[in-house]
Amino acid sequence: MTDHPANEAGAARGCPVMHGGDSDLTRLYGPEAAIDPQGIYGRLRKEHGAVAPVLLEGDVRAWLVLGYRESRRVLDNPLQFSRDSRIWRDWKDGGVEDASPLIQMLGWRPDCVSQDGEPHRRLRRAVTDNLDTLAGRGIRRHVTHFANKQIDAFADRGSADLVGEYAEYLPMLVLTRMFGLPAAEGRSLAVSCAQVLKGGADALEHNDRIMRILEELAERKRAEPGPDFTTGLLAHAAGLDESEIVSHLRLVLITAHTTTSNLLARVLELILTDVSRLTGLVSGQRAVSEVVEEVMWNTPPLAVLPGRFATADLELGGTQIKEGDLLVLGLAAGNLDPDIRPDSGVSVHGNQSHLAFSGGPHECPAQGLGQAIIETAVDTLLHRLAGLRLSVPADELTATASTWEARLDALPVEFTAH
Repeated sequence: MTDHPANEAGAARGCPVMHGGDSDLTRLYGPEAAIDPQGIYGRLRKEHGAVAPVLLEGDVRAWLVLGYRESRRVLDNPLQFSRDSRIWRDWKDGGVEDASPLIQMLGWRPDCVSQDGEPHRRLRRAVTDNLDTLAGRGIRRHVTHFANKQIDAFADRGSADLVGEYAEYLPMLVLTRMFGLPAAEGRSLAVSCAQVLKGGADALEHNDRIMRILEELAERKRAEPGPDFTTGLLAHAAGLDESEIVSHLRLVLITAHTTTSNLLARVLELILTDVSRLTGLVSGQRAVSEVVEEVMWNTPPLAVLPGRFATADLELGGTQIKEGDLLVLGLAAGNLDPDIRPDSGVSVHGNQSHLAFSGGPHECPAQGLGQAIIETAVDTLLHRLAGLRLSVPADELTATASTWEARLDALPVEFTAH
């Protein structure tokens, strides 16, 4: 593997700073990060190369992996870079409190993403088996149902915000049906999931609320089983205990909703800011999957992936990493790594080697589910709304970032009312 030219200098600066004072470290949260995360990634790459020291919420230290090849190495080598945060030195040493908003994203739980090896395989099997079963039960029918209900609420108005009135809630409404939850829970659960990912003072309270709802759901489904994801987990041959059941319900609910809602908004943004794409989709000459692929490369729904923990002292991209260090993976930065994409304007059609789904043993198990939701949601919208177009100039669209993602603020559109 060829390292970046800047890596030697980056290692010389990065290591002492990382394991000494924090005064020179860049924050991945706060006002600047919320407005221009790509600018921060670019500056860090110039200063440090493929791996940069950063601060997460609460000024918690971490390494941000910016290089595509370096991210692949981390994802593909769980023996060196574990998902088990119980080896995270700063947490073990009391430098990160259990009440920190970061624990909602990084703390150990009895779920498949917190473990490696056979424990991971056992738990992941229960998740993938049940997702596969649900995908075969007409998930697109559920998406169509809820998509039409969402569109009915604004179809006769001739205008809408496709983030706040469509993309932000549609995946959660589908997930409530999949889980066996009342649809009425959908909107408030979507808000709570978004808050957990966003972080901040309310993250812990919203996470507790999600857990209470899911604990009650698991208890109800033991007594009243049905053709849903919750019942499937309860009955799976892997024999999940109560804490494993609820933790996996939480995992799928939060990750599937937040990433799919963000991806849907970005796909709609790309379609509506390019007349040729919109025309091609309406005429059937282009497929939604092509647009999804482009978004996965250029604005992946999860910009930064939490987190991996070094199992020993090692070198990554020319930087010395210490045992117990936290690494977070810059998926958006890695996808735009100039070493693998010297010209980001070149078409990526047919190239699925992006980092958006993570990779290695922990690669996202719900890719098919997300794809079905996105494709059906876009097709339904284009079928229902004639003359669909942006109602503001494309350069007026804005996004707000947290540590982990950058979400479109609004997508105002106009169309022929009916």
